[in-house]
Amino acid sequence: MHVRPLMIVLAALAAAAGLTSTARAQVAPLPQRDALVQALQAAEAGRFDASQYAALSSSPAWRWIELADLKRNIDSVSDARALDFLSRYRGEPVADAFRAVWLPALSRRKDWTALRANWTPQPNNVGLQCAELTARQETGALDARWDSDAKALWLSTGKALPDNCDAVFATLAQRGVLTPALRWQRIDLAMDAQQTGIVRGIAAGLPAEERALALDYAAFIDAIHTRALNWPRTERSRKAATVGLSKLAKSAPAAAEAQLPQYAQALGMSAGEQAQVKYQAALWTVASYEPDSARRLNEVPEAAYDPRLHEWRAREAMARGDWRSALAAIRKMGPDQRNDPRWRYFEARLAEKQGESGEARRLYAEAARTATFHGFLAADRLNQPYALCPAEPSDSPQARAAVARDPGLVRAMALWQLERPAWATAEWNAAVARFSDEQRRIAVEVARDNGWFDRAVFSLGKKPGELQLYSLRFPLHHDATIRREAANNAIDPAWVAAEIRAESIFNPKARSPANAMGLMQVLPGTGTAVARRRGIAYGGASSLYDSDTNIAIGTAYLRELLDKYGAPYVTIAAYNAGPTPTARWQSQRPGMDPDFWIETISYKETREYVARVLAFSVIYDWRLNKDALSLSDRMTGRIDGQRKSFVCAGAQGGNEEG
Repeated sequence: MHVRPLMIVLAALAAAAGLTSTARAQVAPLPQRDALVQALQAAEAGRFDASQYAALSSSPAWRWIELADLKRNIDSVSDARALDFLSRYRGEPVADAFRAVWLPALSRRKDWTALRANWTPQPNNVGLQCAELTARQETGALDARWDSDAKALWLSTGKALPDNCDAVFATLAQRGVLTPALRWQRIDLAMDAQQTGIVRGIAAGLPAEERALALDYAAFIDAIHTRALNWPRTERSRKAATVGLSKLAKSAPAAAEAQLPQYAQALGMSAGEQAQVKYQAALWTVASYEPDSARRLNEVPEAAYDPRLHEWRAREAMARGDWRSALAAIRKMGPDQRNDPRWRYFEARLAEKQGESGEARRLYAEAARTATFHGFLAADRLNQPYALCPAEPSDSPQARAAVARDPGLVRAMALWQLERPAWATAEWNAAVARFSDEQRRIAVEVARDNGWFDRAVFSLGKKPGELQLYSLRFPLHHDATIRREAANNAIDPAWVAAEIRAESIFNPKARSPANAMGLMQVLPGTGTAVARRRGIAYGGASSLYDSDTNIAIGTAYLRELLDKYGAPYVTIAAYNAGPTPTARWQSQRPGMDPDFWIETISYKETREYVARVLAFSVIYDWRLNKDALSLSDRMTGRIDGQRKSFVCAGAQGGNEEG
């Protein structure tokens, strides 16, 4: 990858900061888009007539419209029509997408010969794998390989398998392959997964005495009982006891802690097995900062600590203001974890509190070399510029044109503009799998120019230097609206841009499982209430997909939260988690320094979200203004604080994707 010198990059980004209407950022409209939308809607509604849309047949999206029509009538699609489609689009994602719905249809109508003839491996679809095994059985291909494949599926998971696998396993049992030993192997997997219903189902095929023991294991995992004190002292009994007590520890740590000794003595549980129970008791206590957190953490043997528990031990001590213990906890972490900028920063912060000023400066300097939330905070502690080594992609017009013409990429861009992101992603993945690293990076630019910004997040970072492509990873779009609404609400525009980047990566059609919508992921109820309070024109939930409306409402909501909470770092937490947990965190740790307060947020998602948005704000401030308000001032809402410059010397690539 070729990069330009830093000063040229800074100049280029500064020139581009307010110019999102440049030719490079314009989205070229998809030819015949309205007609394609109509054809796609007709296909999905079951009223598609290809002859009415013959003029669209040369469109890169046409094959996917054909797919939509085939899917709508998949149970009645003839083999001849299916094979014609697969032949025309062999090797393309659309053929794989069709096969994924056609093979189940063949299974439903028991066309086993056609299913076998058109089978391709389906490693992520157990239901189809069972259908293929059934097809082999029904066409006389029961052999040693069938036994081996069926056994592999049987032992693939301790969780429930699709219903059509039942017949496969019944045949495996009839053939004498599903032995009691094999049943116990899957029972072990099911116990590990705490799937007691699966344990009971498998146990039905065991001899009576073994079945009774397996059922008792399942009963113990569901609800601890004293019959376990008389179980045989075997490894499997100890496993069941460990799983059951660990499960109890998640909901009732004190009860698990109190009952562990008697089961450990009766069954001969090892120190490691007892440690698993103590681990869960400590983890589920400390995650809520309950009073017994420190004691339970200390009772977990060091050998049972993993990175997750190491960081919770540090957070728990921070939450209590026990700086000495927090520092000791960080220094017990493994090298990789301890060297992360987050823990380098907090080790420095805590060392400083303990009077280790020289060591603190050394650690701050290491963290400050990264363009991350904690790297920026470390630079503030040292009163030095922020480290950032931006690079701009450099490619020839010929190379760019060649990538943009790639048929798979053309189809991906067309489908993106048709608002079919899953199909677009399938075409994208197939295309970039064929590309060189340079072509993949150019493809990200092509996606950016088509308004598909998240490709920079999901497709860059595989090679050194790619995280430095900040103009791709941190797009500036809807700049005028962001600036206008930020000014209307007295909010830093870099903060608004950062929220959009964190919430939707500038996808105006984004929609979450919780029904948060648009660029700033506004819930319809919130949108209605904010629009009414602030006099913003609002046409109902669908208007949240309008970028101007969404930014206006989202920014006004940020202002309301900021008025309520007073500081941006608390406001950002509330924007993500809501008022109830935020109020709890405020009451638990009143007056705590912002950096420690953020790190001790009990929700991982919110903890990382706050850090991510604040780091993104710094980067967007740089993109908009060439320098940035210091992160320490930004967190607390001081908008007239120190402006920080950026330097490249000694900087390391950073990533705050979370």
